[in-house]
Amino acid sequence: MEHKTISKAVISRLPRYYRYLGELLEDGVERISSNDLSLRMKVTASQIRQDLNNFGGFGQQGYGYNVKYLYTEIAKILGIDRQHNVIIIGAGNLGQAIANYANFEKRGFIIRGMFDVNPQLIGQVVRGVKIMNLNELEGFLKEHDVQIAALTIPKTEAPAVADRLVKAGIKAIWNFAHTDLVVPEDVVVENVHLSESLMRLSYRVCSMQDEEEKEKAKKES
Repeated sequence: MEHKTISKAVISRLPRYYRYLGELLEDGVERISSNDLSLRMKVTASQIRQDLNNFGGFGQQGYGYNVKYLYTEIAKILGIDRQHNVIIIGAGNLGQAIANYANFEKRGFIIRGMFDVNPQLIGQVVRGVKIMNLNELEGFLKEHDVQIAALTIPKTEAPAVADRLVKAGIKAIWNFAHTDLVVPEDVVVENVHLSESLMRLSYRVCSMQDEEEKEKAKKES
């Protein structure tokens, strides 16, 4: 498939399409129209068609989308039809939670190594993966084909560790540290700021509460 420059907004919606299509497959649905898919996903049918047209469309007028085919094609677009070897830097609670999440393996993300500086953690085994000393990082990467590194370490340590990863050849960093990393243009960083997500949720909840209070005040006046 020929790829063109696709907006980040479109790419950000693809995993959601993939999830809903997977649910449709589990329900035994073989085909679905953009209108029916829009009702499930709360996205307009025109938005769905525009998004998928960036990659060729996949639908047939009067027929809709073949669910299994579209599910498979989106997996290819997202690159989850192939295996990605992952290491985790930081084997604390968050790092171990990621390692224990079995669904990652179903999507082709295989945890190959975990690293930490805490002597109490080094040597422990998490879901079959031994936690190694961070000093062993470069040697491990020389011997293993790893595409992605997850950073679940304090923000003060993240920049230096990211530099080590880049020098060792890592081209993709899944960053859970609460800091923005400065890396070369050929290195991809996906930032996951949990606190920012929670603050956005807080804003939405407070906005709803404020609206309810306003409506209540109008009725009482």
